[in-house]
Amino acid sequence: MTDPTAVAAVRALARASRLMERLSGDLNSAQYRVLSSIASGDERASRIAARLALGKPTISATVDSLVQRGLLTRSGADADQRVAVLRLTDAGRDVLDRVESDMIGRLTDLQARTPGGEQLLPSLIWLGRAIDELHAERQAARRPVVR
Repeated sequence: MTDPTAVAAVRALARASRLMERLSGDLNSAQYRVLSSIASGDERASRIAARLALGKPTISATVDSLVQRGLLTRSGADADQRVAVLRLTDAGRDVLDRVESDMIGRLTDLQARTPGGEQLLPSLIWLGRAIDELHAERQAARRPVVR
């Protein structure tokens, strides 16, 4: 039998995800994730695709749409022109800041409604780090062994 507490947690997380998506305004979920990943320091499409578990066609289409909207620039890396280096434009930074401000406002409201709410933000940060660790472990397991 499935743990009812775990089921409730999964369902709450799914609802929270949808709530945040609705606050992203004119960005879809993939666009928000790509912009936020670039703002966090990822600048190569291949790394973003791997980190976000998005396929190359999805990343390509998302990056193309963000470039067309003037939210990103794409250029070749100095050492390897086959590698696309992505950067936020000022407009991209403004859109991301606005969307994240709206999301933070909603999260702050939810935090105030949660018993022990002071632990909500640190817990979500820990969850994000756990996801990053899991991703790194999976990536390491996929790399071929060089002898």
